Amino acid sequence: MAEHLTETDVRSIAEYSCIGLTAEEVVAMTADLNAIIDSLAPITEYNLEGVPPTFHPIGDLANVMRDDVEVPGFTQQEALMNAPKQEDGSFLIPSILGEGGDR
Repeated sequence: MAEHLTETDVRSIAEYSCIGLTAEEVVAMTADLNAIIDSLAPITEYNLEGVPPTFHPIGDLANVMRDDVEVPGFTQQEALMNAPKQEDGSFLIPSILGEGGDR
C-alpha cells in the first residue's frame, strides 16, 4: 500500500474539520484513508482519452423547483380541532421544565 497521505496531512485535515484525534487515532485514520485511496486504483485502468469531464451526473440540469404558490392554510379552529387540550386559542401541552403541569 502506497502512502498517499501522511500523518501530518491527517492531523491538518482533522484540525481544519475541528475533529480531535489522539495519536493512535491519527495512525489508524492515516492507514484507513490510504486504504480507501488504494481501493480506487482500478479507476485509473480505464481509457478516458477524449472523454469530457462531467461535473454533474445529469448534465445541463437547470433549477427544477416549482414557483411558490400561496395556498390557503388552516383556520385556527381547524388547527385546534383534534388537539387533546387547548386554552385561549392555543395548544395546551405538558410542561417539560419546572414543576410540571400544562403550559
